[in-house]
Amino acid sequence: MKRNVLLWIGLGCTYLSVAAQQIEMVTTTATERWKGQKVKVLKNDGQKADVYVYTDSLMQEVDGFGGTFNELGWDALQCLDAEERGKVMEALFAKEGINFAYGRTPIACSDYAFAYYSYDDVKDDYEMRNFNVGRDRYTLIPYIKEALKLRLDLKLWASPWTPPIWMKINEHYSLKSHGVDKLGTGHNRLDPRRATFIHTTGFNMQVGYLEAYALYFSKYIQEYRKNGVNISMVMPQNEIAWQPAWPSCTWRPEDLAIFVGKFLAPQFKKDGIDTEIWLGTVNYPNPDYVRAFLKDKDAAAAIDGIGVQWTGKQALPVIQREYPRYRYMQTENECGDGENDWTSLERSWKAVVHCFNHGVSSYMYWNMVLDETGKSGWDWAQNSLVRVNRQTREVVYTDEFYLMKHLSHFVQPGSRRLKVSAPGNMLAFRNHEGKTVVVTCNSGPQPEKRNLQIGGQRLEFELPPLSLATLVCG
Repeated sequence: MKRNVLLWIGLGCTYLSVAAQQIEMVTTTATERWKGQKVKVLKNDGQKADVYVYTDSLMQEVDGFGGTFNELGWDALQCLDAEERGKVMEALFAKEGINFAYGRTPIACSDYAFAYYSYDDVKDDYEMRNFNVGRDRYTLIPYIKEALKLRLDLKLWASPWTPPIWMKINEHYSLKSHGVDKLGTGHNRLDPRRATFIHTTGFNMQVGYLEAYALYFSKYIQEYRKNGVNISMVMPQNEIAWQPAWPSCTWRPEDLAIFVGKFLAPQFKKDGIDTEIWLGTVNYPNPDYVRAFLKDKDAAAAIDGIGVQWTGKQALPVIQREYPRYRYMQTENECGDGENDWTSLERSWKAVVHCFNHGVSSYMYWNMVLDETGKSGWDWAQNSLVRVNRQTREVVYTDEFYLMKHLSHFVQPGSRRLKVSAPGNMLAFRNHEGKTVVVTCNSGPQPEKRNLQIGGQRLEFELPPLSLATLVCG
């Protein structure tokens, strides 16, 4: 019987149809973005493939990919007219773009806010009479609503960088006094004598402050809902184990467990709030942090998942095995130093592979949009998916933008990770449409051929030098 082969070019991608099987492959290099590539279907002649994708070995369900809303990102977008701003948002959230399923937003100030602030800076306002999200109505909330116009089912989660300062032991937004160079007194003008040690708790653990802070979270969720934004999940602290010069608060695991299990969860129950609580964001590489937190039965019962960040991913292989009942998220892709080049993509790709191979169901990028400097108020230039030049109005989509698109465009909530025989440089999924998606990278300076067995079909293709590729079968 003669095999029917049909080749069709459309939408910038090459499709090869063999009988009813349709195959799409798209590659990205630093100079050629989102380019269609040919795929050769080989005969099943008993030859061994280089890599096997086991389509019947379903691993964790994927909740999705996402990025972070910050004040400085929204400010950069204001340099564009409404049409150009809309194109950027579509590139991030529309089905034709990255199609992010998740968004992260800070609870009050982050290091990419314009300045320090909380929702209640009135000292000892235990009843939160002065709680107010008014500032966010002009910055974060409009940013989020632009995304919701494009993706109504966008899931949003939030975390604070710092509690209100009157709840902290040093009564300051930061815990350490230095600049980005770690020298001298930083922009925060914190007296060095009021700095704290990293393995202590920066929160004042008095009952009144614990009660007030739980109420603070509850009011935040309620006020955002009044403004048309539903927060589906919170983590009680960004980067639990770090004390930089910008907004921050360290927590010992035993103290955080007290707050979550005995104050935050009961407050949510009292107020009828169904927002999930997760442990995070854990940036401590030793799994003992998570273990110590989960020894508290109230805290262990209160959380639905665990979020790891940066070095926290090193603990994933252990904690995911020891605590399989929880869901896992990588909460912040490493932000780089403003280089925005191919090395950033390769570093992030390795982190994505590590995290999904060790159980995460969702993966978050940090700043989606920044201006041409990429700098925060603390002068640390960081990477972003999109750069907006405030002077020329030029919009640049970085290499990491395409990394996220190679993943999220094809792998949406409800997808399942698949087992592969060579997991170090490849991820495979059965996506939400029932198709098989394979993502891989060529880090070498020469073209590289790949011979792949996907279920009962053997495929061959060539990756350009220094390229990322996504293959879709089905």
